[in-house]
Amino acid sequence: MKTKIGMIAAAVCAASQTFAISSAFANDLFISEYVEGSSYNKALEFYNPADTAVDLSSAGYQLARYSNGTTTPAYISLSGTVPAKGTFVIAHTSAATAIQNVANQLSGSISHNGDDAYVLFKNGSPVDSFGQVGVDPGSAWGSGTSSTVNNTLRRSTSTTSGDPIYNDAFNPASEWQGAGNDAFDDLGSFVGSGGGSGGGSGGTGGGSTVCNDPYTPIHEVQGSGAATPLTGELAVEGIVTHDVQTDLGGFYVQSAIGEEDADASTSEGVFVYTGTSPQSVNIGDRVRVVATPAESFGLTQLGAVSSVTVCASNQTLPAATPVSLPFAAADSAEAYEGMLVSFSGLTVNEVYNLGRYGEVTLSNGRRMIPTQVAAPGAAANAVAAQNALNKIILDDASTIQNPAVIPFPAPELTASNTLRVGDTVSMAEGVMHYAYSEYRVFPVSGLQFFESNPRTIAPSLTAQGNLNIASFNVLNFFNTLNMRGANTTEEFNRQKDKIVAALSTLNADIIGLMEIENDGYNNNSSIKELVDALDQADPGYNWAYINPGVSAIGTDQIAVGLIYRSSVVTPTGGAQILDSGNSPKDGNGNPLFLDTKNRPTLAQKFTLNANGQSVVVAVNHLKSKGSACDDVGDPDVGDLQGNCNVTRTNAAQAVGTWLNAQYPSDAVLVIGDMNAYAKEDPIMALAGNGYTELFEHFNKTDAYSYVFNGESGQLDHALGNTALVGKVVDITEWHINTDEPKVLDYNTEFKTASQVNSLYAPDAYRSSDHDPVVISLDL
Repeated sequence: MKTKIGMIAAAVCAASQTFAISSAFANDLFISEYVEGSSYNKALEFYNPADTAVDLSSAGYQLARYSNGTTTPAYISLSGTVPAKGTFVIAHTSAATAIQNVANQLSGSISHNGDDAYVLFKNGSPVDSFGQVGVDPGSAWGSGTSSTVNNTLRRSTSTTSGDPIYNDAFNPASEWQGAGNDAFDDLGSFVGSGGGSGGGSGGTGGGSTVCNDPYTPIHEVQGSGAATPLTGELAVEGIVTHDVQTDLGGFYVQSAIGEEDADASTSEGVFVYTGTSPQSVNIGDRVRVVATPAESFGLTQLGAVSSVTVCASNQTLPAATPVSLPFAAADSAEAYEGMLVSFSGLTVNEVYNLGRYGEVTLSNGRRMIPTQVAAPGAAANAVAAQNALNKIILDDASTIQNPAVIPFPAPELTASNTLRVGDTVSMAEGVMHYAYSEYRVFPVSGLQFFESNPRTIAPSLTAQGNLNIASFNVLNFFNTLNMRGANTTEEFNRQKDKIVAALSTLNADIIGLMEIENDGYNNNSSIKELVDALDQADPGYNWAYINPGVSAIGTDQIAVGLIYRSSVVTPTGGAQILDSGNSPKDGNGNPLFLDTKNRPTLAQKFTLNANGQSVVVAVNHLKSKGSACDDVGDPDVGDLQGNCNVTRTNAAQAVGTWLNAQYPSDAVLVIGDMNAYAKEDPIMALAGNGYTELFEHFNKTDAYSYVFNGESGQLDHALGNTALVGKVVDITEWHINTDEPKVLDYNTEFKTASQVNSLYAPDAYRSSDHDPVVISLDL
């Protein structure tokens, strides 16, 4: 199996000089694949042509990226091992799951566009290059199928060494073949490399094609370990249980009833890879397969098939083996690889890739983000280890991306026939498979979904006060097209309809917004357009927005905002902004709040029109976990709080200190996307300043507003000071977004003309990627 290796940041200088090609480079790594796809789909693949494995760190390899024609490199340290005659993939930390699943190292610095060059150094000397250092080609080198922008390029399989002369003219067409945009099905494989083969001796049966001649039992092919112990051509016999030759180039065979062994650690099924030479087999056939066992990216399979003979038809299939989660150990599922399995009552934990890849993550119950339920560090890592055992992928067994029919749930996914995180699943028969570093089940029969987490038409509050306040991340609401949100007018109108449907149904009198375009407050601004649309959808309340008297809040493209029903509340005094300029200082006199990382905080006091009571609302959006803070010495330290934890924690400390100084006698509500889960340091910092997390106050331990990598947790919080907590009567989240498939959003790309309509509805569901939070106060 491949292991994902986290980014290790370092800066090492190498002399800039030109080297002549010599035979000394013949056994050095070289770049074998280049992926420049949509969004963060960026990756490089290296190939090791040598007969021995390479430890990247000890061998002194380092990657340098030269952006937009610069001669000043950004260095990316490499860490891990490249097998002999094998590959190594480094990819962006936010790349598509299909890329991350084959990546050996993730780095936010793998962020090239078509005009960026790379040089691979070994001990300070270049051994290969991509592009031409010191030259800005405009948007890309090459054109058409060999362009370096929006394209995957694969090196000629005749390549045996790299190009160390990194400042000579670069023509990708001379040595690279284009595969198109977002094509990464071959990533991790070069000239047949990638999986490696097992060692040991061959089985019995030789290459005889005669049915019932001696043959090697399937459980001996599988063995009790992760890799087959056998090599060389051999024969097996078994029952065909599933045929995926059209989609995956192979079929499955399993030992016939009575031919199994007594060892529970050895699988009785195996995948037969037929590739471009499909065989005429049917489910229930007893077949004799003459082939060679090997490992393909962690999957034991029979490849190099020389013959498939049907010995009998309509045979009784082996009974499906029940599988339960969590697995006892990381390799426990290996015992079922290639076999018919069944399960019942598993919970859907992730539907993000349902529309793109036909994948659904299943677990025993809902898995929580480790730092949502445990302290960062050892305790959270222990939860993460348990979560890793409690997971399996339900897969449609197709390599087609963005299928015209999304098969889950039957008959197909639509805007009204959804599949949500929290729903449950049972399956009578499926085949266990391993690919992209995950165990997967391909359904065969009896797949059923149960609506265990149905949609709700509005937020549910068990108690109702006289003022409701909400927090909502509106996911890049930009009326400036082709920025971070909608690309076309059609997409923007679809996005606006969904956001307005959600906001108008919240029944909130004040709403804090995150990720709205930071384009000011005039009549053409995004916040103005949103409020005008909301005023039409939710009439009678005279919706308005807070204008803090600046042209923009901070310098980021996105900002926080406050909108309100002017018929219910009235702003009292001017809005206040917390940024680096007025931030409380640390012990060295430096601002705790960095507005180059965090979005500035916006605070406003409101008075309830009905009785003159008041509340202060402070809306926040702290630095994300995914982007790096290495420039301020704040990397991911492995305690599961991600990148920039100190930056967020200092900001939270600043927010609490600043609010206490600005509003010493007021009831203050802190809301927003803190990019921190419930047990993480930023939430603890606010608690230290006297702010109580309101979900915890109401003992709502199952709270979540975000799903990431099949785990649920709170990024969106509501906290109150002592003067506010007694006024809160209830708090809830409205789970309209993070439980829903991403493909149900407003976007039109990667959808058929029919899906543009069938997967969209102008309702609240999947209007964003975060769930809104609603707090009810009795002032």
